[in-house]
Amino acid sequence: MAKPVAAGGPATPEKKGKKKTFKKKERKHVTHGIAHIQASFNNTIVTIADQTGNVLSWKSSGSLGFRGSRKGTPFAAQQAASNAANMARDHGVRSVEVRVSGPGSGRESAIRALAAAGIEVRNIKDATPIPHNGCRPPKRRRV
Repeated sequence: MAKPVAAGGPATPEKKGKKKTFKKKERKHVTHGIAHIQASFNNTIVTIADQTGNVLSWKSSGSLGFRGSRKGTPFAAQQAASNAANMARDHGVRSVEVRVSGPGSGRESAIRALAAAGIEVRNIKDATPIPHNGCRPPKRRRV
């Protein structure tokens, strides 16, 4: 005859094994970085990297929730730059060189937001690619 089993089922043995240990996310201590601002007509992307090019933080107008034509506005670029600057300050960034590329309207406002967030802007370089009569342009639009 079988032994009666308790209502909870058979007694479960105590779990023995390794306890999960989580690695703490390490913070880099970088004092000087490079801020890349890619300002197109439709969006603005702000990336802050260290001197070797490893990305510390980035934000774009689209990732902040701006949609449609509002992504390309100076206000959206300002928000993206200030958020990226705050994330970079956690890594210890105090000063940046700014490299701006693209014809968008968020160029100046992104640089002002970086300075307002407490990061010293050392120098500003325009890295917009300029064609030297390279590709053939598309044929003219007929409306």
